[in-house]
Amino acid sequence: MPERAGPKIYSIPPHVAFADALVDGLIAQFGADRMTLAQGIILVPNNRAAMAIQDAFVRQCEKGLLLPRTVPIGDPDLGENVGSALDPISLDAIPPAIDPLHRQLILARKLQQVVPVEKMGRLDGAQAMRLAAELARVLDQLVVERKTPKDLRDIDVSGLTAYWEESLKLLEIVLSDWPKELARLGCIDLADRRNRQLARVAERWRAQPPVGFVVAAGISTAAPAIADLVKQVARLDRGQVVLAGLDLAMTDEAWASLEGDEQEPAIESHPQYHLQLLLNRIGVARAEVRPWRWSDTDKDRVERGATVSLAMAPAALTKEWAYLLPAQRRLKGVHAIEVAAPAEEAQAIALALREALEAPGKTAALVTPDRVLARRVSALMKRWNVDADDSAGRPLSATLPGTLLLAIANAGADHFAPVSLLTLLKHPLVTGGGTRLEWLDGVRALDLALRGPRPAAHLAGIDALLAHLDDRTRKIRERAADWWPTARALLEPVERIGDSLDLSAQLATVRDVATALAGDAVWSGEDGRAAANLIADLEGWSMEGPQEVSVDALTQLLRDLMAGVAIRPARGGHPRLFIWGLLEAKLQSADFMVLGGLNETTWPQLPSPDPWLAPIVRRQLGLPSLERRIGLSAHDLVSALGAKQVLLTRARRDARSPTIASRFWLRLETLMGGFEPPKVRYDLLARQIDHDEGQRATRPAPCPPAAERPRDISVTEVDGLKADPYTFYARKMLRLAALDAPGEEPDARWRGTFLHDVLGKWGEEDGFAAGKLLPRLATAFDESGLHPVVRAMWQPRFEEAAQWFEDKVTEQRQEGRTPLRAEVAASMDVAGVRLKGRADRIDQLPDGRLAIIDYKTGEPPSDKQVKEGFALQLGLIGFLADAGRFDGVTGTSSTFEYWSQARDAKGGYGKIKSPTQGKGAHKSDPDTFVGDVFYQFEQAVDMWLLGDAPFKAKLHPDLAYSEFDQLMRYDEWRGRDG
Repeated sequence: MPERAGPKIYSIPPHVAFADALVDGLIAQFGADRMTLAQGIILVPNNRAAMAIQDAFVRQCEKGLLLPRTVPIGDPDLGENVGSALDPISLDAIPPAIDPLHRQLILARKLQQVVPVEKMGRLDGAQAMRLAAELARVLDQLVVERKTPKDLRDIDVSGLTAYWEESLKLLEIVLSDWPKELARLGCIDLADRRNRQLARVAERWRAQPPVGFVVAAGISTAAPAIADLVKQVARLDRGQVVLAGLDLAMTDEAWASLEGDEQEPAIESHPQYHLQLLLNRIGVARAEVRPWRWSDTDKDRVERGATVSLAMAPAALTKEWAYLLPAQRRLKGVHAIEVAAPAEEAQAIALALREALEAPGKTAALVTPDRVLARRVSALMKRWNVDADDSAGRPLSATLPGTLLLAIANAGADHFAPVSLLTLLKHPLVTGGGTRLEWLDGVRALDLALRGPRPAAHLAGIDALLAHLDDRTRKIRERAADWWPTARALLEPVERIGDSLDLSAQLATVRDVATALAGDAVWSGEDGRAAANLIADLEGWSMEGPQEVSVDALTQLLRDLMAGVAIRPARGGHPRLFIWGLLEAKLQSADFMVLGGLNETTWPQLPSPDPWLAPIVRRQLGLPSLERRIGLSAHDLVSALGAKQVLLTRARRDARSPTIASRFWLRLETLMGGFEPPKVRYDLLARQIDHDEGQRATRPAPCPPAAERPRDISVTEVDGLKADPYTFYARKMLRLAALDAPGEEPDARWRGTFLHDVLGKWGEEDGFAAGKLLPRLATAFDESGLHPVVRAMWQPRFEEAAQWFEDKVTEQRQEGRTPLRAEVAASMDVAGVRLKGRADRIDQLPDGRLAIIDYKTGEPPSDKQVKEGFALQLGLIGFLADAGRFDGVTGTSSTFEYWSQARDAKGGYGKIKSPTQGKGAHKSDPDTFVGDVFYQFEQAVDMWLLGDAPFKAKLHPDLAYSEFDQLMRYDEWRGRDG
């Protein structure tokens, strides 16, 4: 290859696998002499890029080779330092870099000291650490761009809001003091150390060029220190710069528009902007960059690259799309599918990847910034025994050791609230020093005792919580007598986490409890070692960290820090299948690429706001804007679109709401007038793969023999029998009962039981006396042990309704109506079965007849429900009363009322509704009401209790409960079975 005059800069287009093309060229140039190749240096952006190029050498080597040194220049955002091969030991040693976590802790403490309490309040530990992380990022950007505190002071702050002015002042205070902290520690910032190392290397190479060749490969960062080194490499006699994905076909007008001017800011969200900035800083025009001659020339993919370039054009130039010819809109080999939900998207991607593996030697990869999507696809591939680990890893907070540490801190913060306590005790790593099964036996007993509304007793500690559980506590002691003392001893330190605001003491407690609960398992494996290192580092530097860390802040602090620690799988997955994040995909390619999760806020991920520097301040300082990350995401997409075959995917909604297609998706779709679907409709296959007509669930309708059916029924069960016979069957014949959720909010059933109990005691013990109901209600709330939040929400409503009940009874007494009995039970053999019922209240009217009253906490049944036989309780209670089955009650029922706690038309709590009084198309005749109800009751008994009618599920879904929906597989047959 003849020598070029001037800087030697090349570009490998996106449609070529960068690492393989680079290695082909290097072997062609320097591979004839094994020692020549071995003396070379390849500068790459980061450690992952180094691994990709080393793997490419392995693929290209039929015989053994002495490889050149592949040296990462380091990425401070990833905590990477410059490779030692670039900066050998010298007499003029550069101070070590401060550990990023150590720096964050110190900055958090300083922020707590300088942030004015009167304006922003006291920063808790988690808030201080989050702000410190953002501050550290700003500090790195200033160092990378070679800015000083003086540059901050020279900023024109006129026109800034008070918030940004205050942020700038705080930033200046911290940055002015920061060099003193570094001097005290004998360290410098990682970004500063990288700047010094790179500057030293550039200076050394100017004076004495390396013996071998030097190639700067795939570097796109335009930081001044990096640009200086790349500039020097380009001008070495044996130096070359190879860029990845520089658009050489882009028009000069579009290229020039990226820089911006005094009127228009630079277009940093464009995929070529960061490369343009790098070329400007190394003093090279785009016209001087030549194609890497060892790149393949695939005509279809070259045309595709030109189309993608047009799709990514600056907004001002998109008007030219209207004049493009069909030949200029070519995306051959690129297809797209749009599905309904993320689960369907993952299934479609898994099918596409699985099909790609059928072709011998074909490689396939999923590239996505959505780690949840990546994990789903990895899990789905296991159905074909294919291991496809997500090389981007998963956060430490999502691993078993991480979730255990968070569960311990959260249990302390929640004062052993039922859900938090059970989450900790049921954690997969927890054994309590014994066997897992023995431990779970005790936990299950505690689980049963903690179901229902969350009690306030847990706020006073674990012993107070168990003392509150009375009968259920005794069951725990009976079933787990040997288990509970052990568990109690292990949990005791968790109660003390909140006793200290010292971070070191809190971390020590969390560490000790984790070890006691799970043993060495919590610290084993790569994820366990990462957790141990994080806790050890935090403990070691905690004295310099934030002060007064509350237990609530501790949980969030740990969660935030763990989210920044990625646990990557060891190598050993399928050799032709890969799942990459955007960073891992750089400089790598596969024959078939799936680009998944193309929705806004996912690809591109929207930048988080900078709390320290206003956008205009960043512009004045020359720092990267928050939009630059979008440009880098766009470049990642453009690079991935160069694969031989590409499949784009997105879901129209996520777990919470509809999604918006990525701006990149919309640009390509608009330019092309729509995407071409793949020949194999993976989206349709995804819907069918788990759908088996032969195994489809049908509406259940069990039909036991009449002789085995129940011969007793309560008045409250009749309504459910008619609306949903299957639920009656599950309760009465299978003897199943739905369990309350642990620590759940009080539901309608709880409120009804509570109200009936209070009103029943008011009637039976207080004789419905005025002035007695409210004190009794207060006593009932005191004895309920409800959580203060729940009580504060419900007690005012109950009190207002109770006052209305008292006033109404007093008013009716003055009119001659007398309450007779409350919460009185009766039973009677009738129609071949035993009918049982409990009357909420029975009154005697002035004419001697009876009024039957049913209490409701919500809205009473409608008149139509009553008339059609789906609310028979009032009428059946009237039937038992007419038969003289209630002690102390004689007479004939004539009035039937629902007394409801719900709001009335005026907005107050409490109202009366009757199915037999007033006007309405569905009102029942009071004279025949009991007889009509009894007739409907007899029909139901004849069908389902004495007859052989099947207990069919959800005959009337609108009137049925949902507690047995899972048992009846309701979602599987709903809408498909009549």
